[in-house]
Amino acid sequence: MRIIAGDFKGRKLQPPKDYSVRPTTDKVKEAVFSMLAPYVRDACVIDLFGGSGNLGLEALSRGAKKCYFGDNSRESIALIRSNVEYCRAQDRSVICPGDYKKVLASVRDKADIILLDPPYKMGLMEGCFEAIRENDLLAEDGVIVAEHGYREELPDLFEGYVKLKEKKYGSILVSVYGSREEE
Repeated sequence: MRIIAGDFKGRKLQPPKDYSVRPTTDKVKEAVFSMLAPYVRDACVIDLFGGSGNLGLEALSRGAKKCYFGDNSRESIALIRSNVEYCRAQDRSVICPGDYKKVLASVRDKADIILLDPPYKMGLMEGCFEAIRENDLLAEDGVIVAEHGYREELPDLFEGYVKLKEKKYGSILVSVYGSREEE
């Protein structure tokens, strides 16, 4: 697990100690950030199920101005903190322990990119989209990137957000949503 591009390119991040955290593979991460290229520079990012901080740190490396890292696991929060320090990104990082509702309620900025990679098969995606809407966290031209298992189909319109694109990578689907629905 390494940073692929940008200021921190080539840095190997400390991986999780066990399989309770499922880091996004470099192949999927590369594809996601290819899709996100127009959004990343100077973006405010939320890496909601941060795990190791892999995705949020990639965004910071590629020019995002700030990233909120959230996770419910103490081990993951410690790992995120360690990887943020290793990349010397503390000044652009906010680490928020707690479940997704608590983390989203603590964010004080509109996000240009919200990265969702919750544990698969736990039914958390709908609650995440609801909390993003309730807290009015997505910037006008922002995107929500939802990584999920290929058997977990997400609707074209989800809690008022419209699916802009969806790509399959092996057993993983990446769905990108925006708030460009017709009112």
